[in-house]
Amino acid sequence: MTEVKLAVIGAGLIGRRHAEHAAAEPRAILSAVVDPTPAGRTVAAALGAPWFASFTEMLAADRPDGVIIATPNQLHVQGGLEAIEAGIPAIVEKPLADDLAEGERLVLAAEKAGVPLLIGHHRRYNPMIRKAKEIIDSGRLGQVLALSGHFWLMKPDDYFEADWRREKGAGPILLNLIHDVDLFRYLCGEIVSVQAHSSNAVRGHAVEETAAILLRFASGVLGTVTVSDSIVAPWSWEMTTGENPVYPQQDQSCYQIGGTHGSLTIPQLEVWSNPGKRSWWEPLVRERVPVVQEDPLRAQIRHFCDVIRNGANPIASGREGLNTLKVISAVQRSVEIGAMVEIA
Repeated sequence: MTEVKLAVIGAGLIGRRHAEHAAAEPRAILSAVVDPTPAGRTVAAALGAPWFASFTEMLAADRPDGVIIATPNQLHVQGGLEAIEAGIPAIVEKPLADDLAEGERLVLAAEKAGVPLLIGHHRRYNPMIRKAKEIIDSGRLGQVLALSGHFWLMKPDDYFEADWRREKGAGPILLNLIHDVDLFRYLCGEIVSVQAHSSNAVRGHAVEETAAILLRFASGVLGTVTVSDSIVAPWSWEMTTGENPVYPQQDQSCYQIGGTHGSLTIPQLEVWSNPGKRSWWEPLVRERVPVVQEDPLRAQIRHFCDVIRNGANPIASGREGLNTLKVISAVQRSVEIGAMVEIA
């Protein structure tokens, strides 16, 4: 396959990781880093890629086959629309937009133009999650009835030195829970209603610190998830999966999924079941399902190349990103009004 030319727009923490993976992928070539800051120029130089201050400058010099948009949230829609207008497939980092209407505008524009639009929910590409979905879809757990998730960790005081992190909309519901909700949808189907409560009892900022959410799925599954960036604990995706080495990995689970014939823990992929009669009086057996690990950001790059060159269907499409954003918006609305919110 001819090398796929990929440009990365935005050279912050996640943008740099995308650029590094694009540069390392045998089927791709990092054709440009686009970022107006000196940091962008530094990242480009370190990876041996051309640097441009804007999308327009890049396009005038060299047209990529695909772009990865890793700019601040408020610039996601602008960057995505630029790519679509140019007819260039794009991965837009999560969240798709910081406003639901703008997110819908972006997705509709891509669908109308027939330009592939993906969302950076990279956890879907984690081999462990793919295996978990395989276990659930196989019927091994029986009828899935309940899901439980935790995002409990402690963000240190210096994390909040940036003013925007103390403001409404910058809390764990949008920044962190959005990843978990996307996985819950991927594993158990569409969410049709939510009810949520939040608290800022520790720091007192305008943004929430802790939230408790009830999820109702179209399939009948009921889910509960609690989110807090003010709890010292080992129970979160970040602390349990080892996906990002900056977090000290713990041998604990962050999700449990329960069915009539068994239950599953994530990330351990432990299946718990009765070997014979299903009963609380009967012994339980535990089987850990093996999986070969791979960096999901690398897998996402490889899949993007496949979408561009071979027309593969996106695993995490713009429409999927929009549907996840709808759930998060419903959670935020439920917190505001103190009542259940249905999701159209």
